[in-house]
Amino acid sequence: MSFDAALGRAAGLVQARLDLAMAGMADVPVVHAMRYAAQGGKRLRGFLVLESAAMLGVAPDRAVHAAAAVEALHAYSLIHDDLPCMDDDDLRRGLPTVHVKWDEAVAVLAGDALQTLAFQLLCDPGLGSGDVRIALVDGLARASGAGGMVLGQALDIAAETAAEPLSLDQITELQAGKTGALIRWSAEAGAVIAGADPAPLSAYAQALGLAFQIADDILDVTGDAAAMGKRLHKDAAAGKATFVSLLGLSGARARATALVDEAEGHLRPYGAAAGNLIAAARFAITRQS
Repeated sequence: MSFDAALGRAAGLVQARLDLAMAGMADVPVVHAMRYAAQGGKRLRGFLVLESAAMLGVAPDRAVHAAAAVEALHAYSLIHDDLPCMDDDDLRRGLPTVHVKWDEAVAVLAGDALQTLAFQLLCDPGLGSGDVRIALVDGLARASGAGGMVLGQALDIAAETAAEPLSLDQITELQAGKTGALIRWSAEAGAVIAGADPAPLSAYAQALGLAFQIADDILDVTGDAAAMGKRLHKDAAAGKATFVSLLGLSGARARATALVDEAEGHLRPYGAAAGNLIAAARFAITRQS
């Protein structure tokens, strides 16, 4: 299956699992907002779960619970990231953000509920033994909490009022949490479910996550707002340092390309079975949104 077909298939499987998880919930604004926020997107994190699992012999109907879990958690993070007290965005994927379509209270609660839904999904017996499920829960909690995504977001907010722009090392550390931690968990999840060594996939994902963020910084400068579905040039307007501001456009592109090469190198032990994960690394820096 080609990368595009695999990405589309993953998106469909993840959406179906999320729809099923929310099917019996109450007919109230918070649930409507949850469903709204959990629609669309590239589903790259869910794809990484499903593809890493498939590469190690785990069927999609087993891995999909973990794929849906990380996408639910990612959706929560976007709702909260868009709030006025955070990045204050009014568009996400070309649509009004949750706090704009409803209000801030609904947005906060919908994000909270999607976060807890993620851990509920990881408790599904279909994922495997209790030890497997506990390992997945523990890993996602660490990746999304004060040592991972939340830390990255906190560092990003602090950078807005810092006396000096962040250095390259500081931005790399920030993004390793804000963007990279969930990507790393997603790639490792297949190995955890399969009972395999996650180290090569972890190293692959670390390079992929940084390349993905550099590509985001490039698109914030060169991208099309309609294609991106959100406002651009916000970092420059706020005077924040980015990979582009520190490395220049050509330097940032070169760094992203080198990281993709590094990511591919970590997958060589898997041979042809890693083809779609290699394609995902290339997609990370060639995408237009």
